[in-house]
Amino acid sequence: MMNEPSPRVRVAVVFGGRSDEHAISCATAAGVLAAIDRERFDVVPIGITRAGQWVIAADDPQQWAITEGVVPEVGAQATAGVSIPLGDEPRDLVVSSAGEVPVALNAVDVVLPLLHGPFGEDGTVQGLFELAGLPYVGSGVFASAAGMDKHYMKVVLAAAGLPVGPYEVITPRQWRVARSDALERVAGLGWPVFVKPTRAGSSIGITRVDGPEGLEAAIAEAQRHDPKVIVEAAIDGRELECAVLEGRGDAPPRTTQPGEIVVTGTSHGFYDYQAKYFDADGVTLAWPADVPAAVGEQVRELAAATFEALGCEGLGRVDFFYTPAGELIVNEINTMPGFTPFSMYPMMWQRSGVEYPDLITELIELALERPTGLR
Repeated sequence: MMNEPSPRVRVAVVFGGRSDEHAISCATAAGVLAAIDRERFDVVPIGITRAGQWVIAADDPQQWAITEGVVPEVGAQATAGVSIPLGDEPRDLVVSSAGEVPVALNAVDVVLPLLHGPFGEDGTVQGLFELAGLPYVGSGVFASAAGMDKHYMKVVLAAAGLPVGPYEVITPRQWRVARSDALERVAGLGWPVFVKPTRAGSSIGITRVDGPEGLEAAIAEAQRHDPKVIVEAAIDGRELECAVLEGRGDAPPRTTQPGEIVVTGTSHGFYDYQAKYFDADGVTLAWPADVPAAVGEQVRELAAATFEALGCEGLGRVDFFYTPAGELIVNEINTMPGFTPFSMYPMMWQRSGVEYPDLITELIELALERPTGLR
């Protein structure tokens, strides 16, 4: 699956960012910095602070790892920042320090943006790289934006004939001028429901609501992370995941056999933020999932179709519900899934025979193969 070794490539590894998933992005960077093939790639770590400042970051995986009692964060630098010149040439990153002449770093060949959530996974940073003429790993502007926005993701997938669950969207204006109508629409979904920020990941800001009495508080919690809220009907089903990797050339997307998330810890009502990142013993990945072979193949077909319906590139993880009636429902696609060695996406590829460092190499090579701009 992998190509023969190529000359050394200079890779800017970008992480941190302005979203609530800043620490998760740092943890992803820790895994990649520790595993990337240093004989093939020169690495330039670039951190983005919570305030949005771009800085040259330490090339130290331990500094960016999530450990017990320590949540990593990119710190601001008072005197230096990194900028990316726009236009096709040159591709030099520029380091600016107060009172000093800006210094150009060596040219960067490709960017590996390990950003999760708004201001990174949602098409914003992808647009910057397009303007700079820089190849980058992962989906482009539209696919990143649509994949991040659970509302428009469902609109696109439903239009493509893919199965999605019932939901309602509450915009900021609707909440201000027609709150009772919004609450009535949500009640029409039945109970329980899951109230979510529309443009967030890592299960941040999600609340399970079992009746009308808890609904407004759950909406307020979601609005702390995103003014637009989506409310989804609860679906009785097992949670399956499928990892997707873009095909080389004109080949179709590649998929793994589906895995199943099993929450074994008694403190989690669902696969929430704490279960994902702070309770490794309370969650297991059953791989391959114990489902009939025909269902496993259908998951893979639907995952590839979801990837292509949004025009995704590079990588994606598609999450499903598998109901007792045998239905498969697409829950969401994640265009930059968690990418630590212990995250579900690389784990599924590792169990499929693609080791973590080789997966990083493959994604970088895919990015270098395709042009920037319209494609």
